[in-house]
Amino acid sequence: MALVIEGEERIAAPIEKVWEALNDPEILKVAIPGCQHLEKNSDTGMAATVVLKIGPIKATFNGEVTLKNLKPPHSYTIQGEGKGGVAGFAKGGADVTLTADGADSTMLKYAAKAEVGGKIAQLGSRLIESTSKKLAGQFFSTFGEKVGA
Repeated sequence: MALVIEGEERIAAPIEKVWEALNDPEILKVAIPGCQHLEKNSDTGMAATVVLKIGPIKATFNGEVTLKNLKPPHSYTIQGEGKGGVAGFAKGGADVTLTADGADSTMLKYAAKAEVGGKIAQLGSRLIESTSKKLAGQFFSTFGEKVGA
């Protein structure tokens, strides 16, 4: 099952600061809902452990996050894939674009695609879509608060 989520967030920080934060594992770890562990293992790769609850299923996903198509400080693609044992798998990515909005503000836009399989996919598209949108919203609002602080 695949879905697309789009959105935008205004962040009260200059574009260079937002770009740095998008590449900082410590900030990403705090912003990713359920993230237990996020460690940089190369310039463009990170290992992650995330615990998610979707409907009645709670699963721990272990996976990799990769940054591609880097065009500092304006855009990149972030891709990830995680396996949650019997719960199934999740993989997806997001194209993230930054636009300066004055000297001290940045507009972050994202278009994310996600795909799930296994037990999680059996929960139904409405539940998965609403949960995915909620998680994306939580990530970008927390990220905006941390960077704009």
